[in-house]
Amino acid sequence: MSKATPSPTNSGAATAARPVPRRKVSKFGGLGPGIVVGGLVPMAVMLWDAQTGALGANPVQRLQLQTGVLSLVLLILSLAATPLRLVTGWTWPARVRKALGLLAFLYATLHVLVYLVDKGILNGSFGIATVVDDVLKRPFITVGFAAWLLLIPLALTSFKDSVKKLGFARWTTLHKLVYFVVALGVVHYWWGVKKDHTEPLIYGLVAAMLLALRVIFKDFRSKKKAGGAGKTATP
Repeated sequence: MSKATPSPTNSGAATAARPVPRRKVSKFGGLGPGIVVGGLVPMAVMLWDAQTGALGANPVQRLQLQTGVLSLVLLILSLAATPLRLVTGWTWPARVRKALGLLAFLYATLHVLVYLVDKGILNGSFGIATVVDDVLKRPFITVGFAAWLLLIPLALTSFKDSVKKLGFARWTTLHKLVYFVVALGVVHYWWGVKKDHTEPLIYGLVAAMLLALRVIFKDFRSKKKAGGAGKTATP
């Protein structure tokens, strides 16, 4: 009895019957989109409050405060991602860092737009010369505007293709600007508060602590690496 050779039709049927391997789905796959949706909720609330007249007697001032604080908080949360990963060993903080940073840029941009509205961009009295004069003469505005300008290249280069184009070392150096941006944001908030400086002080201390943790862990890893190299070299 000769061995049966499978016909092309039978081979195709076998291929069709073969189960298609399922693509492995990360348990953190929905974390980034969830962060984005959650981060947009405050903006929806502000729009609702503006629509219903619930922003109080000075809606522009309230929107400026809310968008500015939200931007600063989101920036600090994005800074916390790496120290949290280093301390706990969790990988998910790194997955939400970009979403937090982009949300921070969104609220910072809204903060600037509300400022421009306050300068009359909607009623026709807006003048670019007035804004430039305000930015140059008022340190409170100068610092805040500088922080927003520095956020622009960080937001534009927050995608994977940017790392390839810039190179990892150059991209990393550029994104270290975020510490300078947070410092400017804290100073901007400090100068914007008239009496109680507790909240901007807390943000400043938290940002300083996160920076210190990064330095400590970097130093620890360098010493550990040097120690490992020494042991390897020892006969």
